[in-house]
Amino acid sequence: MSRYEPAAPIRDGGLVRVRLDLGYDGTAFSGWAVQTGRRTVQGVVQSALERITRIVPIQLTVAGRTDAGVHATGQVAHADFPTAVWSDFAPTALRRLAGVLPADVRVLRIAHVPSDFDARFSALWRRYVYRVDDAEVGVNPLRRHVVLGWRRPLDVEAMTRSAESLLGEHDFAAFCRPRMGSSTIRTLQSLDVRRESGGEVSCTAQADAFCHSMVRSLVGALLAVGDGRRPPEWVNTLLARTSRADEIAVAAAQGLTLVAVGYPPADRYAAQAAAARRRRGG
Repeated sequence: MSRYEPAAPIRDGGLVRVRLDLGYDGTAFSGWAVQTGRRTVQGVVQSALERITRIVPIQLTVAGRTDAGVHATGQVAHADFPTAVWSDFAPTALRRLAGVLPADVRVLRIAHVPSDFDARFSALWRRYVYRVDDAEVGVNPLRRHVVLGWRRPLDVEAMTRSAESLLGEHDFAAFCRPRMGSSTIRTLQSLDVRRESGGEVSCTAQADAFCHSMVRSLVGALLAVGDGRRPPEWVNTLLARTSRADEIAVAAAQGLTLVAVGYPPADRYAAQAAAARRRRGG
């Protein structure tokens, strides 16, 4: 069964589609997607589900495939289960998963959803936050796995001016690592830079979708502006590029967290998924 097709309706005695909301510390993971010989979030969670339900294989489809070292507090995935298995599993699912999953990943919520829900293609937007600490003394040791240390003062106002010039629909090829057959046209809905009360600088990016390494490249470009290596208008000039801009340094993974994924009302799941597949060649 295609992972992008709706589950068979319950009334036919077929499959139930289930949504999982997840959080994880990406430090010790080689990213989301299964890779032979590597520890990944998808691999760990699928193994836990297979162990509990005794269904093999279980295939998770995810809203956004995070890279090695990237964290999540609001990741979303879906999987399909036989109706009878889900009925038995549902009442104790969270407790049982907590008992077998390692400490650096948690299923926060799990629920039956309509059969045409698609964690990836039904999504309207993804939101990431990148955190940087430019304190002279370096990052608070308790925050070192989720915050990038940047021991050069950052001009948040200059970064904000650059960020505003990137909003809207553009070809973000300069900020993306290319994937064969994938579009780099995205709609950047917001890119907010602010100095938090504790002194950290946060960069919050929301878009309909992000191509490979796009958020970390956006942040890398903004950091070059923030510490004075580039003028604010430089970032906007990169949108004219049709390929990856080598002068953009991709910001380190540990500062990035996927914090939320937005979806339309349930009666729009199928239409949104179809529109997203057309736009991105899914």
